[in-house]
Amino acid sequence: MPTNQLQITPADHVQGNPDAPVTLIEYGDYECPHCGHAYWAIKDLQAEYGDDLRFAYRNFPLTQMHPMAEPAAEAAEFAGSHGRFWEMHDAIYENQERLSVPMLLELAAGLTLDSNELTQAFDDGKFTPRIREDFMSGVRAGVNGTPTFFINGVRYNGSYEDLGAAIDDQLGRARVA
Repeated sequence: MPTNQLQITPADHVQGNPDAPVTLIEYGDYECPHCGHAYWAIKDLQAEYGDDLRFAYRNFPLTQMHPMAEPAAEAAEFAGSHGRFWEMHDAIYENQERLSVPMLLELAAGLTLDSNELTQAFDDGKFTPRIREDFMSGVRAGVNGTPTFFINGVRYNGSYEDLGAAIDDQLGRARVA
């Protein structure tokens, strides 16, 4: 599998220490319930590992199963164009059970972003190419469902509940239970 698709790029949304020994990339879908559960697990891992973990999120909306996944990704990218990606990302996952276009507009307004501008971005498909770029990088990397994780460029095939053990393996330490 080509690892060049799994390197962090300037287009990625990244949190954490750029020099962290472990990089976790998630291909996610904002409407996917498993991604919603993984969101909380990743928050815990970020708190636990601090500067040892860098996290990147890429859009992989499974639109046939999750019709709101793409509008949610568009809203996150819209917020990202205003330097507010992670705030919108978090707000979407924290309100996943009521995901709708009105809710996305409400979240944008709550971040002091122009909801009319977001509506126009939806209408114009302004962020669709960016989302397709993420999606296709996932397809090339063998992603076929969400959430899918890569740790230091290698696909992780376990459950998100066991990501800590895999990160410990990368750090060369035993898992503290």
